[in-house]
Formats: sequence, structure tokens, C-alpha cells
Amino acid sequence: MRIGELAARAGTTTRTLRYYETRGLLPARRTGNGHRTYDEDDLRLLRQIRTLRDFGFDLEETRPFVECLRAGHPEGDSCPASLVVYRRKLTELDALVEQLSSVRAQVGAQLARAEAAVPGGPEPTCELGGHG
Repeated sequence: MRIGELAARAGTTTRTLRYYETRGLLPARRTGNGHRTYDEDDLRLLRQIRTLRDFGFDLEETRPFVECLRAGHPEGDSCPASLVVYRRKLTELDALVEQLSSVRAQVGAQLARAEAAVPGGPEPTCELGGHG
């Protein structure tokens, strides 16, 4: 298939595909007249990249999965290098969850302090600037 069809089927742009090609993630096969040509394996590869990107992996982190797919592994994540990236990403995510939990606890404490300082809540005001 040609680049436009691959982009449409993968839900991306031809510009993105050309960028992936320059980064060595997408093979650059050409027909006799110079047109790029792709197959179903390339589509599967792009879907893997997109899924990983949706999960927050940066483009370079997708490389081991792409190489695993190219080596013939159907899922692209059963190779040792892919497993290393998964483990590293889980460590990053755990740290983010911990950080967000800490921030949430601090905001909750601030809210509780603020609510305690105003027993009945703030006095309502009139839209015209006076008290209601």
C-alpha cells in the first residue's frame, strides 16, 4: 500500500510516517518509480507505536517494541528489551502516582483548614457589591 493509505488506516498523517522513517522506526521500501510502499506488518508496527504513545511512552521508548515486532514476535512486547522499557515505565508511573497522592493530601488538608476557619461558610454578597 502507498503512504496515504497506510496513514489513513493507521490514523495518522503522512508527515508522521516520514518522520518515523527518518528515525528508523518505519522501514523505507520504495517501488521502482520511487514511491514508498508498505504492508500489513508496517500497519501493525504503527498500531503498536500509537498504543505505546497513548500510554505515555516517548517515541524512542517504542524502539524496542518495534524491533521485537520486526524480529517476528506477534505482540512486540515479549523481547527482553521491551520488558525493560515496561519496567522502567511502571517505575515512572508509580513515582507520579505517589507524587499526585501527596499533592492531593496537601490540597485536602488546605481545604479542611480553610473550611474550619469559616464555620458557617463565607457570608453571601449581593451582586451589586452589598451584603445580602
